Amino acid sequence: MSWKTMLIGRPLDSAREKHERLSTAMGLAVFSSDALSSVAYATEEMLLPLVLGGVALTRFAPLVALAIVVLIAVVAVSYMQTIRAYPTGGGAYIVAHENLGEGFGLTAGAALMIDYVLTVTVSISAGVAAITSAFPALLPYTVEICLAALAFIAVVNLRGVRESGFLFSFPVYFFIGSMVLLVLAGLFYTVGGKLAPEAAPPPAIQVLPLLLILRAFASGCTALTGIEAVANGVRAFKQPEAKNASLTLVWMASLLAFFFIGITYLVHQAGILPRDEVTVLSQLASRVFGVGALFYALQFATFMILVLAANTAFADFPRLSSVMAQDYYLPRQLMSQGDRLVYSNGILLLTVFAGALIVLFQGKTHAMIPLYTVGVFVAFTLSQSGMVVHWLRTREEGWWWAATMNGIGAVTTAVVLVVVASSKFIHGAWLVLVAVPTIISFMFSIKRHYFRIASQLVLEGSPEAMAANHSDTLYGHHSVIIPISGVNRPVLNAIRYARAISNDVSAIYVRLDDRQTSVTQEAWSKYGMGVPLLVLDSPYRSVIEPLLDYIDEVRKVYKDGVITVILPEFVPSRWWEHFLHNQTAFLIKTRLLFRSGVVSTSVPLHLK
Repeated sequence: MSWKTMLIGRPLDSAREKHERLSTAMGLAVFSSDALSSVAYATEEMLLPLVLGGVALTRFAPLVALAIVVLIAVVAVSYMQTIRAYPTGGGAYIVAHENLGEGFGLTAGAALMIDYVLTVTVSISAGVAAITSAFPALLPYTVEICLAALAFIAVVNLRGVRESGFLFSFPVYFFIGSMVLLVLAGLFYTVGGKLAPEAAPPPAIQVLPLLLILRAFASGCTALTGIEAVANGVRAFKQPEAKNASLTLVWMASLLAFFFIGITYLVHQAGILPRDEVTVLSQLASRVFGVGALFYALQFATFMILVLAANTAFADFPRLSSVMAQDYYLPRQLMSQGDRLVYSNGILLLTVFAGALIVLFQGKTHAMIPLYTVGVFVAFTLSQSGMVVHWLRTREEGWWWAATMNGIGAVTTAVVLVVVASSKFIHGAWLVLVAVPTIISFMFSIKRHYFRIASQLVLEGSPEAMAANHSDTLYGHHSVIIPISGVNRPVLNAIRYARAISNDVSAIYVRLDDRQTSVTQEAWSKYGMGVPLLVLDSPYRSVIEPLLDYIDEVRKVYKDGVITVILPEFVPSRWWEHFLHNQTAFLIKTRLLFRSGVVSTSVPLHLK
């Protein structure tokens, strides 16, 4: 058994994909950890600006929290309309791209990608901070612990959707149970008058109260991060996907609103204020439970949910990058599923980006918080605006109600975006506002590259196509195998070369998609120069293994012969463009190097 198999498990057959999907219970565990974990710090973030204006200004905390709960409801209802209209998955990128145009779609996609990376880094850093606070001796190893937690979550996600759902179900539901108990117990003590402030608050010093209330609202909006995750991951649910996704969204939004307003109300009733040495949630838990078993259970549940909140990003970032790669805005390698029916390359890319940020910011949560929420509200606004255009264009049954809900969501989130961006601009939000157009420019460059390459690979009117049926075949005999992934100019070049050195030439095509296979066979009948095409099946989506098995069978028949494998390749004009294409030919050559009696050679086509 290889190290890869031990780490992430054995490959799964493509036919098992539908069995790897999530129920609503596991879907809540996979997609809600980011949103629900935010209640661990959202109330505290909301209180910090209010305290700057004097303790008496904190009396507005319940009203601000209520406004945020209303916003949660508006966004949740709006995304339910999105799920209804896009039952196969309607993330902000898809909705904005289809209804508002390419530029808005890329803006939404870039903003979400940034937010997913920040979700991972902030969640893991906040969770590790809880450990280092309890055990100060571990503080010098903050970065190492963060990277270890990141690696653990990445490996779990590489093992597959269902396995990550099973593993993360316990921490999520443990946290939900702990929070329900905390809020209900706190409300019980409040009714009994046992949760009153311990001391009278000091006199208030009112400093720009309206501005501070707006800042408090913007900071409290961190509670909404991750609420769009369900709409982005509809395809991960069992059938009927849209119904299960909508139900999961309702449960997630309801729990989020209940926890947030409940904690804020109890904190206000108890007169709890932010302190450097202990979190607001921890102060509340100690007042309600006392410093005992229930207190430590809640602290442990909070640590687990904060670390595992990164799983929401690991569930959605690979899917988003896969969709964008299909549209040629990201490297094509990101659109392929790996051995375990997950988008492995997207998971690895997210791991690298998040690890780099952890090292750059040394695992300090407060240094990354100002970058948070801006990207997600950009995505919220564009998604809801795109849905309004969708309903006005399609006018499906009940379109006016759906358009109204999405319109309210678009206006509300746009206003919040302005508040969040302006209040956090000098604290680091400007970095996100600069990064989004930079990423968009990079995506346009990738798409131009793919289109330029495609234009140079077409057959119609090319010299290779015109000479396809007039090639000279008066050469010596030699057995040749040509692996192909389609019919294009490099393939025809390889055929001409093969026929120049042998009369025994065959081509191999590995079936990964029935529609693409039919297209290839049709093109081969026109341009294949009479060379037979053998189609091999691959239940595990591997291109190399079926080819090697076929070569081994040929070697058994011609034990004293030599097999030459000719690899059609094209060479981009710039060195960095090589990284945007699959390195299948290189992997084949590497594997063939260790097989006796088999020779590999490349037939390159140099592009302008």
